[in-house]
Amino acid sequence: MTWNLSEATSQTGRIAIVTGANIGLGYDTALALAAKGCKVVLACRSPDKAAAARERIQALHPTAQLECMALDLGSLASVCAFAASFTQTHRKLDLLINNAGVMMPPYSVSEDGFESQMAANYLGHFALTGLLLPLLSATARSRVVSLSSLAHNWGNIRFDDPHFKNGYNKRAAYGQSKLACLMFAYELDRRLREAGIGTLSVAAHPGVAVTNLAQHFPRFLTLFFPLVGQSAASGALPTLYAALGSDIDGGDYCGPRSLGQMRGDPVKVGSNRASRDQEAAGRLWTLSEQLTGVRFLS
Repeated sequence: MTWNLSEATSQTGRIAIVTGANIGLGYDTALALAAKGCKVVLACRSPDKAAAARERIQALHPTAQLECMALDLGSLASVCAFAASFTQTHRKLDLLINNAGVMMPPYSVSEDGFESQMAANYLGHFALTGLLLPLLSATARSRVVSLSSLAHNWGNIRFDDPHFKNGYNKRAAYGQSKLACLMFAYELDRRLREAGIGTLSVAAHPGVAVTNLAQHFPRFLTLFFPLVGQSAASGALPTLYAALGSDIDGGDYCGPRSLGQMRGDPVKVGSNRASRDQEAAGRLWTLSEQLTGVRFLS
């Protein structure tokens, strides 16, 4: 059964954090949430781009409640500073949308020594979720939505070399980061249930959405995307379904309905065997705690 944004009830009185909200899927997610009355924190690396996104949203929805906060997911120091600031100024958190990401860039490492895609797409969000969990767990009906990708099928978790120090493959590195996001969503759901915490952990993917993520792709491929893919606004719908759908349960995974999950209306979808390997998910959780220094639900 597909879902339509019109089915979502008013979000007045609720607060959401959307990482990477200045462009692409994050912007369209923030726009839709703001239109529903939710107060949205635009958590972005660039304060100027966040402010510009806020102006665009308010031009469409003058009464929208929007707040810009600096967050660089490739920096654990920035993640910790963001979480500390948010916790000091807010008493609850209804929705944490772990959206921001990078896709197949040239090789680089973060200031913490992590491969850039693993850092920004996964490890930064792992740490952010852990640091904000006290607020989430204290908020009724709260949800964490982790963004994965069809690319979770591209590989596995390289436990022996997660940062590709022994030869970089940008496609494999992106696939690893998005597989990690999905494994995290499932493992977080299991651990929340075991701890008796009512927060839901859900995952989503946009299919093939035409966004800035493709900036590192060859031009001929980017010209092909519109033929099989969909707009950023449509690509954001699985995220919004995961965040707002009344029939969503912890551990659900949402994506497009048609063409191999590349485009179409949002529905609940399945994922590969590797993403549901609980032993590997436990190993990944332990590794993530060791790398980030953020421990929770252990």
